[in-house]
Parts: sequence; structure tokens; C-alpha cells
Amino acid sequence: MIRVLFVCLGNICRSPMAEAVFLHLVENAGLKNEIEVDSAGTGDWFIGAPAHEETRATLRANEIEFVGCGRQIRAADFNDFDYIITMDNENLANARALSSDAKNAKAHIAPLLEYSLEAKANGIIEVPDPYLVGGFDRVYQLVDSGCRGLLEEIRREHGISIIGKSAP
Repeated sequence: MIRVLFVCLGNICRSPMAEAVFLHLVENAGLKNEIEVDSAGTGDWFIGAPAHEETRATLRANEIEFVGCGRQIRAADFNDFDYIITMDNENLANARALSSDAKNAKAHIAPLLEYSLEAKANGIIEVPDPYLVGGFDRVYQLVDSGCRGLLEEIRREHGISIIGKSAP
């Protein structure tokens, strides 16, 4: 089982959106038995809280379900997950700092937009935080693009075909 953890600041806007979008892509590819998805925040403000209403509305508008609640990233995540995917440079720095507290950390830590051809072509390196300023639709577009690229990378790296079986 390949495990992917998406990380943002509070775990109510970007990372739950990425979790839901990526899980949707995984399920549509028939890979639910091969890839597990979760999300977390670097901060502790929203532990146990549902995703932001605008995140949920944006996901619903794109016919994607999400029922998770906020949690904070922990040192064990760096051993339990294969990929820890961050939304911006601050989250990336925080995740890298936290990984030093994890013994035998195995997770590959990378920004989501590293996997987005659209973002790279436009010089975009961070998923903006819509918590205070909005822009949830644009965040969705970036998250979707990054998640699609990440799934392709995981499939290539692990030899997983689209039907959920290992490639020959």
C-alpha cells in the first residue's frame, strides 16, 4: 500500500481539498486498494473540525465527496507515509523540520505543484491559502493539476497500471 499525506497550515482548506481530489482520482483509476490518502495541518487550531465550508462547496461543485476532519501532522507520519505533499513553502519547511524528529523517516517530502505541468509553465510554486482571501476555485484548479501529476508520478515510480495491477 502506497500512502500519501497532504499538508497545509490548518488542515481545513487546501490539504483536505487535495486529499479529496486525489482520492477521487485514485478511485476513478481503480487504485483504491493500492493507494491510501490522508491530510493534516502543521498547526493545531482545527483539530477535529470539518473542512472549511468553501472547500466543501468547491468539492461538491466538482462532484467530489469529503467527510474528513482536521488533524495535526505528527512525527510518526514520516514513517507511516511514503509521500508527504505540502501546499506552500512554509508547510514544506515545517514538514522538513518535523521530519528530523522522526526516527528512520522514509517519506518523500515535496510541494504539490512540483507535479503540476500547468503550475510549472506559469511559474507558480505554491498553492495559495484561500482561508482569508478566497479564491477556492483557483485553488481547486491548482490542486487538481498537482494531484493528477502526482498520481502519474506514483504510477510510474511504482509500476502501477491504471486498472490497479502492477505493470509487467
